[in-house]
Amino acid sequence: MAGVKGIVLDSSVLLPSADDEVNGDAGLRSGAEFLLRKLRYCNIPIGISHEQGLLSLKECLLKEVAKTYLCTIFCLSPEDDISSEVDRIWEGKEGKLIHVISCGREDLSQKKNGSHILKVIVGSAERQASNGSDYALTAEMLSISINKLQELPLLVCSMNRKAAGEEVSAVGYVMKPSREEDFAKRGAFPLCPTQNGLIFLPLNYELPIPSQLQLVDAILHKATDEILAVDMASPSEISDKVTFTRNLQELQRYVEGQTDCCMIDPFNNIFPILDRMKIQQILIGLETLNTEGRCKIRAPYFVKVDSFDDPNLEQRLVEAKLSLPNIVKPQVACGVSDAHSMAIVFKVDHYKDLNVPLPAVVQEYVDHSSLIYKFYALGGKVFYAVKKSIPNADTLMNLAAEKGLKPLHFDSLKSLPVAKEQLNFDGHKLDLELVKDAANWLRRTLDLTIFGFDVVVQEGSGDHVIVDVNYLPSFKEVPDDTAIPAFWDALKEKIVSTKKQKARETS
Repeated sequence: MAGVKGIVLDSSVLLPSADDEVNGDAGLRSGAEFLLRKLRYCNIPIGISHEQGLLSLKECLLKEVAKTYLCTIFCLSPEDDISSEVDRIWEGKEGKLIHVISCGREDLSQKKNGSHILKVIVGSAERQASNGSDYALTAEMLSISINKLQELPLLVCSMNRKAAGEEVSAVGYVMKPSREEDFAKRGAFPLCPTQNGLIFLPLNYELPIPSQLQLVDAILHKATDEILAVDMASPSEISDKVTFTRNLQELQRYVEGQTDCCMIDPFNNIFPILDRMKIQQILIGLETLNTEGRCKIRAPYFVKVDSFDDPNLEQRLVEAKLSLPNIVKPQVACGVSDAHSMAIVFKVDHYKDLNVPLPAVVQEYVDHSSLIYKFYALGGKVFYAVKKSIPNADTLMNLAAEKGLKPLHFDSLKSLPVAKEQLNFDGHKLDLELVKDAANWLRRTLDLTIFGFDVVVQEGSGDHVIVDVNYLPSFKEVPDDTAIPAFWDALKEKIVSTKKQKARETS
């Protein structure tokens, strides 16, 4: 069976009739905007067809939609053959053309086309209950019905996977829309096979989860996007402290029942990243990588604080080798609104009125020449970028002295107080091989496929200090032509290794 060479959406599935629900201010039929967002960067040509003589307001809307979602417009007369028009504009494309039409367009649904066109009729009463087999088309089929526009990516995934053969794996992904678009517009989530044999399917909570899981071999998620609450004050294990959205809990339940589906990565592997105290304790193990005659790589000194009114706080700071200033971070590392609300403290007395969520981690402030190294581990490959960072302690103290050395509060995602001067690498030597060793150690220890971590090089000692670890970062500083193939390779290696492990366990 041929794969999909292009998708043409008829105006009847985009523009609402008098009885249709409209999508907000867009003036589109319900589900249309969702579909267009998913298809915009799917690496398959997308078109919009409409008949000649369409009302000018509707034609203008379709042109605006086409511009926004990178679609080609096909203006057809009743006699025009959609296939010839597509072949003329999308020449050189092989495979099956999908023409998506509304069930109300009997003239189009009954019009005969060649065998290389598949009509997808939306909203047909003939549609059966959704299950994975609904999308397993045969080469002879010239039409298929679906209930909702949102089902179209499942159909495309099924067709492309069947055409590509057994060597192709499908990855279902779920994350918040802004993050998904950041990845997709870099070409990370194509609906046609990548160079190493992956197809990406956007999972949709509005459709039955089981039918979607039947189409995928693995699930890529950003679980931290779907955290409702984290109760660090609870004495239970971290897995019981985190409350995810109902949608994610439902997905997790279904995945646990799918023995052949690989989770990238299992929630249990991600939980340590959510707890700054836990990750600090794990980073202590970096000491095993240090050898004589080489720079050290280590965790920063730290101590956990449950109350800033602790009468023994000053003594505890001394025992933890923490000299002022300190950087104070919430123990919960991500997923909740105040996880990135931090402060730099210059006087012990100022801890009493500190506005940082508790419990908190007080961490060593490392002088690092205002340079931070952002490292990204994609499977076995490691990349990094250099960025401006917070100034050294003496500069910060001079700035804070004007305000009585009061704590400097900031949100690390929005208002990090970076240095104003240009990056200066003088006397700043990074031991790249040492950090790569640390990346491999972290990958084995955390058992994560894709993660990031931040390294600063301490002035004077040259110590390499890992000050933060995060899951599934955007790695946007790495060029797309390097990062995206490495991203795909990391996912494919994880899928293959998981399948081999499950085969050994069942043999």
